[in-house]
Amino acid sequence: MSAGGMGEGRSGQENSGGGNQRPVGAGAKIGDRRVSQAAIDLIRGFEGFSSVVYDDAAGFPTIGYGHLIKRGERLERVTRDEAEILLRRDLKVACSTVEKSVMGLLTDAQHGALVSLVFNIGSGNFRRSTLLRLLNKGDYEGAANEFPNWRKAGGKVLRGLVRRRAAEQEMFNG
Repeated sequence: MSAGGMGEGRSGQENSGGGNQRPVGAGAKIGDRRVSQAAIDLIRGFEGFSSVVYDDAAGFPTIGYGHLIKRGERLERVTRDEAEILLRRDLKVACSTVEKSVMGLLTDAQHGALVSLVFNIGSGNFRRSTLLRLLNKGDYEGAANEFPNWRKAGGKVLRGLVRRRAAEQEMFNG
């Protein structure tokens, strides 16, 4: 628990998310915090599984549970077990981004919602987001209200992203 006590961020403002809170950000060990099973299930559910390469809604080659195929990766087909390995690897990146970027306290639910968001929108987009700026000012409510703004892919509003952001927002407000 921080010196500010349970429910308070570094700014001293109330964190209305409830649940167990742990510090993330400066000084937090990378990988120190586990992603909740609820967040992993949310990601799996919205990403779905594909054993073969397909173009995602933004036109990027993707496989498994939403794994973006990087330059030099040679993936044409994966099993569920192989997709699970890729998912865990991608989750480490998303988790690390949240841990390095968020300067306040997060509940497990808030952490999971942010990991899901970063997994989907990418680390760079998250680092430049108004959501993160508000969160780091201690404005948890304002940050929660930013989730619906991330509903486009390829310039178009997608129903799946609207539903995903609503689920992440609900988890964040948990």
